[in-house]
Amino acid sequence: MALNLAAKICAPTVSNAMETVLRPENECKREFRCDVVKPSLSGRRQTIACTSASLLVILTFNSGITPLQVRAEPGDQKEEDEGVVGAIKSLFDPNEKTKSGKVLPKAYLKSAREVVKTLRESLKEDPKDIAKFRRTADSAKESIRDYLSNWKGQEKVAGEESYVELEKAIRSLASFYSRAGPSAPLPEEIKNEILNDLSTAEEFL
Repeated sequence: MALNLAAKICAPTVSNAMETVLRPENECKREFRCDVVKPSLSGRRQTIACTSASLLVILTFNSGITPLQVRAEPGDQKEEDEGVVGAIKSLFDPNEKTKSGKVLPKAYLKSAREVVKTLRESLKEDPKDIAKFRRTADSAKESIRDYLSNWKGQEKVAGEESYVELEKAIRSLASFYSRAGPSAPLPEEIKNEILNDLSTAEEFL
């Protein structure tokens, strides 16, 4: 059955090929041209049609699953704008709100916080580790020197709790070393008093 079907399909093909070989040259060229052009045109139309259909399906499918953009509500946009404006103002504002809610100069707060940080590290450092102790002590001295040169007696901050507590801590430290000498070990009692003053000052920064 399969052989008969194959013979039926192949027989016209073979006979057509034989006819093409036996025909005159011009007629063969003409028929060959027709055979080539006609399928080409129909194939091109079919390709264009298939491509158009595919694009149509893709576009329809994509438009169906594309999520709709969420429009910002007027209130949301207003809050966002205010947040941006607030951030810009804060960046250029020379003042800053402290933990206690007061508004003080940023430069003062930065300098005071640096004193609290470096002096606390110096006091908590083990004096037996000489290299590390000297390094932390030098950092504390530098931050205290910078703080006093810029803010000692300044009316803007002289009445602030943080200023009063830092002044007390620095005075206690200076008073001890002026009596006992620069290389004397700091007694635990004085060390704890200074650390308490630093913690109180930090609450207002």
